[in-house]
Amino acid sequence: MADLEGLRVTCFESRMASEMIGLVERMGGSARSAPAMRELPAPVGPNTRAFAEQLIAGQFDIVVFLTGVGAGALMSLIEPYYPRPTVIEALSKTVSVVRGPKPLAVLRGWHVKPTLQAGEPNTWREVLEVLVKAGPLTGKRIAIQEYGEPNLALVEALEAHGAEVAPVPVYTWALPEDLEPLREAIRALCDGRTEVVAFTSAQQARNVLQVAADMGVENGLREALKGTVIGSIGPTASAALRQLGLGVDFEPDRTRMGHLVRGLARSATTLLRRKRASLEVGIDTSRAGRLELIWPADECGATTDPLHDSAFLRACRREKTEYTPIWLMRQAGRYQRAYREIRSKVSFLEMCKRPDLAAEVTVMAVEQLGVDAAIIFSDILLIVEPMGVGLSYQEGHGPMMARPVRTSQDVDNLPGIEPVESLACVFEAIRMARRALHPAVPLIGFCGAPFTIASYLIEGRSSRDFRQTKTFMYRDPGAWYALMDRLVCDHAKYLNAQIDAGVQAVQLFDSWVGCLNEADYREFVMPHMHALIHAIKPGVPIIHFGTNTATILKAIKQAGGDVIGLDWRVDLAEAWQELGHDVAVQGNFDPVVLFATPARIRKQAQVILDQAAGRPGHIFNLGHGILPDTPVDHVIALVDGVHDLSRR
Repeated sequence: MADLEGLRVTCFESRMASEMIGLVERMGGSARSAPAMRELPAPVGPNTRAFAEQLIAGQFDIVVFLTGVGAGALMSLIEPYYPRPTVIEALSKTVSVVRGPKPLAVLRGWHVKPTLQAGEPNTWREVLEVLVKAGPLTGKRIAIQEYGEPNLALVEALEAHGAEVAPVPVYTWALPEDLEPLREAIRALCDGRTEVVAFTSAQQARNVLQVAADMGVENGLREALKGTVIGSIGPTASAALRQLGLGVDFEPDRTRMGHLVRGLARSATTLLRRKRASLEVGIDTSRAGRLELIWPADECGATTDPLHDSAFLRACRREKTEYTPIWLMRQAGRYQRAYREIRSKVSFLEMCKRPDLAAEVTVMAVEQLGVDAAIIFSDILLIVEPMGVGLSYQEGHGPMMARPVRTSQDVDNLPGIEPVESLACVFEAIRMARRALHPAVPLIGFCGAPFTIASYLIEGRSSRDFRQTKTFMYRDPGAWYALMDRLVCDHAKYLNAQIDAGVQAVQLFDSWVGCLNEADYREFVMPHMHALIHAIKPGVPIIHFGTNTATILKAIKQAGGDVIGLDWRVDLAEAWQELGHDVAVQGNFDPVVLFATPARIRKQAQVILDQAAGRPGHIFNLGHGILPDTPVDHVIALVDGVHDLSRR
């Protein structure tokens, strides 16, 4: 279970201060409450009265509620002048938009069903997105319930879309009436008596610095925060902290107080060690990201090799481990908000080719999930781009080849490539990720298996029946063998270069090989897989993974590999028995179960662990990659559950 291990945590929350203190203490932290702001009702002014009059007269097209407290406060300001039923009736006839669950709950309490709801992470950007998707905004009159201060960015964005915007202030922010708890918290920070701070709003950060400046200790506070873990509840607070030069060490995937505290409980101890070790060697921790921070010397294995003794690599060697190691295919992906934020700015291909971004999401996934191995962020088709087949990634359609390989002449015309040169970006990403990962967390490299890559080249895209691939294979075996030999050569160079760059294991993804029967696999695929596996540098564990492979598992084992990946369609105990216990296995949780409740996820994890029976050589994984829209907290629940349930 996540544990703050007695770390001293200062919370700046005001309205829900007692709830937050309770959360910190339940997570094993020593909590200090230092409310950094208070909310004051705004006086009824021209804007408020005008809003009520125009709403009742039907002159607004859209009303946006940004906070639950603000929605309630707005009604309280209006009620002395207009009966609540009249206001609610008018609101029911107007398009209403809520930013997240709190204003949603308030409107439901009024028996008003909001027209639109902005989703996570509940910033003004999601409000804008849901409005734009709903239809043209040109000429629309939009009222916005403000909170604390005007949201100029939202107003300007709506006006840029042609809307007329009427801000409606309902409360303002001020410093607490009693400043002594906040002052004492600042003194504790400056004196080194605090390890973690938690901000739940942008205004808290501004007020903390203001009070520190009034005390004459702002510079001392800034220096102290360089050695303190800074937690932020979400994007808006994080943006303010960065603008103030404070940096952010942890931000949860969901903008919820509970997620913030639980996330800090998982990561604060490690973050604190890294931050302070980095500070000692002169790294500016207020600006450094996860790729720049270093690890304390005592964790780098001066006398032992922490990687060699890791649970993951021990399991690859079928040695006993203290618990069953777990990592997850596609553990860096669209289900994570931080990933989506990066992906919204660059194309998928660019993300793969930029070493800083590829390394960032690789390490981010390990830190967020607590898995036992990292896998470098890349794509199995990156190697075909230098072949000149016109690789592109189209939203909703996946990878596409503009010039597929359909004849023996096409095979002959494929240009020779040198992966070390053409894919240098991958190797640099590996080096960057390896430096940033904990010294005991192995890094996995990978490539597509020859059959799967050949299928993409021939089909030109994903396929259901692989008609083009099988036709090519049956009609022209010579051209097929030539293509497979070519891919074996390229992929062997590619994987060995990944090993040289710093990966500790490699996985071969044969995603489509399950479309073959055993006889065809043995004739058209197995010799090439055998050749590839034996061309990989010795001493590095090889994971051989395919999907829908129940009927060809024995042949896959004969092709080679230290670990055989199993998908969710097979019983792990029966498959391992069929393979023989002289090989390790990886799998095989159904990724769809991650949409179930945490209790069900834990129960299903126990089923798979029972099938493995504690036998050395089991690596827990999914039967395929994590699906988009999977709740992050459910993935974390799986990782924690596997660790808890399997501990010997």
